[in-house]
Amino acid sequence: MMSLAYVPMTPSAGRAGRDGRFSRAIATLSFALFFLLLPALAARAEMNIQEVTSSKGVTAWLVEDYSVPVVAVRLVFGGGSSQDPSGKEGLANLMTGLFDEGAGDLDSEAFQKRLDDAGAEMSFDETRDGIYGSMRMLADHKEEAFDLLRLAVNAPRFDQAPIDRIRAQILSGIIAGENDPDTIAQKKWSRAIYDTHPYARPDQGTKASLAGIAAADLTAFHRAMFGRDGLHVAVVGAIDAETLKKKLDLVFGELPEKQQLTPVPDVDPRLGQRVQVNYDLPQTSLQFAYPGVKRKAPDFFAAVLMNEILGGGTFTSRLFKEVRETRGLAYGVSSSLVNRDHSNLLLISTATRSDRAAETLAIVRDTVKRLAEEGPTQAELDATKKYMIGAYAINTLDSSSSIAATLVELQVDKLGIDYMQRRAGLINAVTLDDVKAAAAKLLSVEPTIMLVGPKSDEANKG
Repeated sequence: MMSLAYVPMTPSAGRAGRDGRFSRAIATLSFALFFLLLPALAARAEMNIQEVTSSKGVTAWLVEDYSVPVVAVRLVFGGGSSQDPSGKEGLANLMTGLFDEGAGDLDSEAFQKRLDDAGAEMSFDETRDGIYGSMRMLADHKEEAFDLLRLAVNAPRFDQAPIDRIRAQILSGIIAGENDPDTIAQKKWSRAIYDTHPYARPDQGTKASLAGIAAADLTAFHRAMFGRDGLHVAVVGAIDAETLKKKLDLVFGELPEKQQLTPVPDVDPRLGQRVQVNYDLPQTSLQFAYPGVKRKAPDFFAAVLMNEILGGGTFTSRLFKEVRETRGLAYGVSSSLVNRDHSNLLLISTATRSDRAAETLAIVRDTVKRLAEEGPTQAELDATKKYMIGAYAINTLDSSSSIAATLVELQVDKLGIDYMQRRAGLINAVTLDDVKAAAAKLLSVEPTIMLVGPKSDEANKG
């Protein structure tokens, strides 16, 4: 799910100066710790990833690790909330809240007790493009844990009492959000960017759509989504390949071979708009949407490096220096590339004191304009390459669960089992001209801008 990256209210100038010194101290300490940890974490990037295929044709990526007696499983079925039928928005989200609420012969209470007895943790969640599941288990109890995962994946009960209880929890959040400016802004933003595309619909649903979801809808949706052709699995921990093959067949071997997905069209984000959400707040949140780049595009890494220089690097980016360090306009400002199956964006987010919203908006736009016209310096590019290559392990491989999650995303993006070994070379191959071209391509377009805060004609002219 794409969310708005709002940050706390801007401090006074004096406070900003003290916080700036504190941030630099923290940054220095972080970098020192980073380089102390780097050798151990770099070794993780050289880990042995095995592709394991069961007798029934279920494939998973496995990293054997016996340093602790734990097994982490991460899985995803393609689809997600973009598959919610019209009028039943929130179906995927409701379904993912019910997988540990009873399965097979076990009702909710019995299933939860079995999970506790096995010392296992299980969770499911949805994104716009996938239904994700995770499980952590003690290696000594993997028989019980994998059997519970089998039940959840193959035979969720969708009993009425848990449906009503989880639905009530979701509804309470929806009702609370009716007067929350962030929630209102997010809905307005999604409609402005995606119009009538499924990405514009609320993934939690509405009061009306949730009321219309019955157990039969959940059962049919589960049957359509849980097909082996849309499945990706990664397993990390104290388990060998032969044992995993048997567990893959146990958990996934009886699922339908094919998913039954509704086609979702690609959509270009609607740019060049001004979106105003008027609220009497002490701060104004700003969000900018520029074109993104597809994950498989030849200039993807050029765009990633450009984004890191623009606003991805927390303490070193141009936006941070201009908005935070030089002028003390905000606690934080960032940019990010958002890649989805059917649309891509580059987002910039910050928040500032409402009486300085116009100034902040102008500074952000000027910083973007200069990068689009001039590109970065060679020194900026060299430093960013070094950081991105070195930080990969600490950002994505710091636990068995994070390794499993990373391996699943590599499968989803079809990057290949040797991607970690190739990644540094792909980054180092990007030239300064490549990054300049990416900046000109993505940042020269008139963005969609959203302001959330007191009405300001001055800010809207920025």
